[in-house]
Amino acid sequence: MAQVLEFKLPDLGEGLTEAVIVTWLVQVGEVVAIDQPVVEVETAKAMVEVPCPYGGVVTARFGEEGAELPVGAPLLTVAVGEATTLPEPEGSGNVLVGYGTGTPPARRRRVRTTPPDRTHGSTVSDQAHGSGAAAPAHGGTASGRAHGSTAGDLADGSAVSDRASSSAVAGTADAHARVSAPPSRRATEGPVPVISPLVRRLARDNNLDLRRLSGSGPDGLILRADVEDALRVDAARAAARTAPPKPAGTRTPLKGIRGAVADKLSRSRREIPDATCWVDADATELMRARTAMNATGGPKISLLALLARICTAALARHPELNSYVDVEAREVVRLDHVHLGFAAQTGRGLVVPVVRDAHDRDAESLTAEFARLTESAHAGTLTPGELTGGTFTLNNYGVFGVDGSTPIINHPEAAMLGVGRITPKPWVHDGELAVRQVVQLSLTFDHRVCDGGTAGGFLRYVADCVENPAVLLRTL
Repeated sequence: MAQVLEFKLPDLGEGLTEAVIVTWLVQVGEVVAIDQPVVEVETAKAMVEVPCPYGGVVTARFGEEGAELPVGAPLLTVAVGEATTLPEPEGSGNVLVGYGTGTPPARRRRVRTTPPDRTHGSTVSDQAHGSGAAAPAHGGTASGRAHGSTAGDLADGSAVSDRASSSAVAGTADAHARVSAPPSRRATEGPVPVISPLVRRLARDNNLDLRRLSGSGPDGLILRADVEDALRVDAARAAARTAPPKPAGTRTPLKGIRGAVADKLSRSRREIPDATCWVDADATELMRARTAMNATGGPKISLLALLARICTAALARHPELNSYVDVEAREVVRLDHVHLGFAAQTGRGLVVPVVRDAHDRDAESLTAEFARLTESAHAGTLTPGELTGGTFTLNNYGVFGVDGSTPIINHPEAAMLGVGRITPKPWVHDGELAVRQVVQLSLTFDHRVCDGGTAGGFLRYVADCVENPAVLLRTL
């Protein structure tokens, strides 16, 4: 007899807690083998194919394409035959961190108590203020009901008890109740319980019918505060009726890569006291050097690779910028390796792949690695490991046709170098006005790790290498 096993969304690592189903790779009724990919999901880091640790027949799938599931939620069920060797409960342990490691926290259950006795003459607003009396059985209206509460809300102790926790909120609820509640028999047939002529005049000047109110004073006496509360409620209702409708718009959820980018940039702006300096540089000689290198045959060298090579040389001279701040220890941690991130705009959003040990690579190796990671970024196949661990970021926004920018630091790094477009401009060269290839370079840095002198020295060295690539020979 077959045994039906449930496969849950596994822990995909890097602290990820949910994933979006992109494509189902199997159908219900299809036979799957152990460790066969069954679904492609998108996390905040990358696209991942998820293998199933069980072999058998798929009996159910959970979630449509485009749905977001938390880690530990059921993905599918598989009927495993008697002849099939069942895996251990923890799964096959193939390529992911774990399978079904934990379930979402249990939701708090609402315990309904016995409905309150409705035979007494007190109002629910008395109960909200701690008297414990129940709602009246004839015509009395609970202050909670003026806000749309029901007897069920009162029974489970949520809506009214929450209101009672704040005197300001309870006072607002009472005001609504005094205005909204239908008048009692005494209020409609007998005299209005008002003593103060000032209260009557205040109501008369504002066209307020005192018979609508239930007084908060002794024996239902209407006080000045009752009238003022009623006038505020009436004014709020009038404003709501005349308020212009909210403009229609399109809402886009901040989730997946877009959500991860939003969280990281917000954290950077919130935690890092950044500053930016910039300089224009004559890149004519750098462009000539690249042309000469590519004329010798072999793989073509990219401009990004040359800029990366310049960055690693500059970081060797100014290692303060290849660091991060340990906030808890109040220490600046200087790193002895350069894992160079570079911004890549894809159809799925902005990602920052990381070139490992960029300081040990030459221009040809950097060119090849940039090309590989860029292709993976556009295909959506970058792994979490290829998107994390950067120590410094190079942002070539010149590909968008802009001259300058003030980059936001890729938290928790300490700096980012921005490169604008290289374009012909008038430039004084060797004492004469000439048309040269000019680029704007900008450096955003964490002011906690260094001061302007260090940042300026780094940027000036980069500009010198761009203007005269032979400067790099000193570090080769």
